Amino acid sequence: MSRRDEEELRELATRLHAASIRLLRTLRREDDGTGLSAPRLSALSVIAFAGPLSLADLAAAEQVRPPTMSRIVDALVEAGLVTREAAPGDRRSIRIPATRKGVRLMEKGRERRVKALVARLGGLDAGDRRCLARAVGALEDALA
Repeated sequence: MSRRDEEELRELATRLHAASIRLLRTLRREDDGTGLSAPRLSALSVIAFAGPLSLADLAAAEQVRPPTMSRIVDALVEAGLVTREAAPGDRRSIRIPATRKGVRLMEKGRERRVKALVARLGGLDAGDRRCLARAVGALEDALA
């Protein structure tokens, strides 16, 4: 790769990074009405969409220590959004599944964020939307 290609790639990565952060901050505003903190929402999202997890696996996914995750899970249990249950085949091991209430909260939140994004993307012309669709596909491939 030439030096010019490397510079262009670095500029693209810098712009993508900045745009991603702005996008996430914009969409995060849609979660303000849930009454949950960002760490609790993030943990619930992982549980609701990835399925039941152990506390250790959830802590690793959220990049926090198990004691921190235990406090987050305690609050989610108290809110009726997740439960703790014995893992099949090993009653000493605990798995944390989302309740129906927790899954509904996350599905409604996703719908609010998607709706907000649709409103923003609706301002693009058809050519830009097609270009963005191709770019999202390329990004999905690069991250796979």
